[in-house]
Amino acid sequence: MEETTILAVALDMDGLLLNTEDLYEEVTKELLAKRGKVFKDEVRQRMIGLPAPKAYEVLIESEMLEESWEQLHEETESIFEGILETRLQRLPGVDNTLRAIEKKGLPRCVATSSTKAFAYKALRMVGILEQLDFVVTAEEVARGKPHPDIYYEAAKRMQVPIERMLVLEDSENGTKAGVQAGAYVVSVPNRHTKQGNFHGAQWIAESLLDPRLQRLLG
Repeated sequence: MEETTILAVALDMDGLLLNTEDLYEEVTKELLAKRGKVFKDEVRQRMIGLPAPKAYEVLIESEMLEESWEQLHEETESIFEGILETRLQRLPGVDNTLRAIEKKGLPRCVATSSTKAFAYKALRMVGILEQLDFVVTAEEVARGKPHPDIYYEAAKRMQVPIERMLVLEDSENGTKAGVQAGAYVVSVPNRHTKQGNFHGAQWIAESLLDPRLQRLLG
């Protein structure tokens, strides 16, 4: 592993900072159960890390659903609303990581495939929003992950060379986006994403509590 001096940090949100991947799995299972269908693991894997329109397209195609992605999104958000208040949580190591970034005085942002409205709401609910310089979402760039656009935008806004920007990602699609952008990518898979291909990442962390990550930010 080649060491580098990190000048800024861009963090994914779903499955890295927040337990939203767990919640989305529950919600999508409920959405499909209403239609007499089962949420297949293979389909779930393909959806992770994609912007909402693309993720729903995968679901619609695989399950031959009649609704548009907008209709499914609206229904999903409605179900989600009922569990968000009591179930949304920060994931292990988030506090340590944000403290280390803040202590080092690095610019930091969230770069997420979630919608702008949801990202701001979720990050505000768990008290992370005020710890960031900004949030950039798939809605604000021409192409979502796995394309590199969102990380180009993050580096541009933080005014750092992209190779000196640390990208923390839990998914294969997010990792591809960071690697294609030329960022310093560390992948932090979870139970939903651990089967992914993290080719190009500098290394794969066990969690945000990985000592190598703490050293990198130390």
